[in-house]
Amino acid sequence: MKNSREKELETLNKITSMQKDLLGSLYGDFFSPAPSKEPAAPAKKVTTSNSGSAAIGAGTTAESTGEKDPIDNANEALAEAKALFANDENARKVEEKKKAEPEEDPMETLDKLIGLDTIKSDVKELTAFVKVQKQRKEQGLKSVPVSLHLVFTGNPGTGKTTVARIIAKIYKQIGVLSKGQLVEVDRSGLVAGYVGQTAIKTQEQIKKAMGGVLFVDEAYSLAQKDDAFGQEAIDTILKAMEDNRDDLVVIVAGYTNPMKKFINSNPGLKSRFNKYIEFPDYSVDELEQIFNMNCDKYDYKVEEDVKHQIRALITSKKMGSIDNFANAREIRNLFEEIITNQARRVATLENPTNEDMMTICLEDLKDLVGKENKEAPAEESEAQEGIEK
Repeated sequence: MKNSREKELETLNKITSMQKDLLGSLYGDFFSPAPSKEPAAPAKKVTTSNSGSAAIGAGTTAESTGEKDPIDNANEALAEAKALFANDENARKVEEKKKAEPEEDPMETLDKLIGLDTIKSDVKELTAFVKVQKQRKEQGLKSVPVSLHLVFTGNPGTGKTTVARIIAKIYKQIGVLSKGQLVEVDRSGLVAGYVGQTAIKTQEQIKKAMGGVLFVDEAYSLAQKDDAFGQEAIDTILKAMEDNRDDLVVIVAGYTNPMKKFINSNPGLKSRFNKYIEFPDYSVDELEQIFNMNCDKYDYKVEEDVKHQIRALITSKKMGSIDNFANAREIRNLFEEIITNQARRVATLENPTNEDMMTICLEDLKDLVGKENKEAPAEESEAQEGIEK
C-alpha cells in the first residue's frame, strides 16, 4: 500500500499535469513538450467571456471533443489534495491527543476490574514486596532475591491476559522493567517445523518482549510426550530468563491441572516459577455485570423486563458447560448475538431513532432463548423460568 507521502506526491503530480493540460489547451504550442516537424496548424481562436475566464475556440471545446473540461479536472485534483491533507492533519491531531492524555494508573485499572478480589490482593502484595526489595537494594541494604516470573492458572476468559498486561505496566511503573509491554504467544508462535528453527522463532518473540512481559498461553502444550520442538522452545525461554533476569518477565498460563504438571515436568521450570495465581470462574452476578459493562461501553440499554431474562440466559450458559465454561468470553459472545438480533430488527424500521438503536428488547432474545432451552439439561430447566419464547 502507498504511504501518505506517496499519496501526496501522486496528487500534486496530478495537479501539475492538469494545470499543464489546461494551459496547453488554452495557449497552443507554447506549452507543448516539443515542436512538431509537421506544418503548423492554424492558430486556434481563443475568446474571453465577460467573467474573465478563457474559452477554447469553436471546434476545440471540451464539449465538442467529448473530453472532460481541464478546469474540472484541475478542480477535482485540488479537492482530492485538500481532502488528503485534511485527513493527514486529523490523524496527526488524534495522535497528539493520545500522547497528551495521561495514561491511567495501572493500579486503578486493576481496581476497576469486575470481581477478581483475591487476584487484586495477590498482585498488590507482590508489587509491594518487589518495590520494597528494589528500594532496599538502591539504598545499599541486602535484598531478598525474588522471582518476578508467574504462573497463572484457571479457565478461559477469567482475566489472565488482562491482569498480565496490567502487571507489565506496574513493573514498569516501579522501575523493574524498562518498557512494560506485553507480548502474548502460544505454541504456534514459538514452535517451527524443524528442530533449530524453533529456537530462532522463540528468540524473535523474546526479543519483542525484552523490557516487558512474555505471556505464554496454554504453556503446557509445549511439554507433550516426545516433543523435541516444544522442549527446544522451553529451553530457549529458560536461557533467556537467566540471561535477562533484570529486564524480562515470563508469565505462563493455562488450565490449573495441566499447568501444575507442566511446571513439575522440568526442574528448570520448577526452580524459576514459584509464584502461582489462581483465577476463579466468575459468579453469575459478576457475569451479569460484565454484560452490562459491554452495554454501557457501546451505548446499548436493556429494557427493565428483559434484564432478568438475560440473567437467566447467563445462568443457563454457566450451568450447561461447567467443565469448559469460557466465562467473560461466553458473555461477550452472548452480547454480540443479542445486538446482532437487535440490528436485524432495527433495520426493518423506516426511520429508527437513537432510542430504537440503543434499546435491547424481548424480541432480540427469542432465538437465543429457544436455543438455550434445547441445549440445557432437564435438571437445569429452573434457570429458564420466566423466559418467554
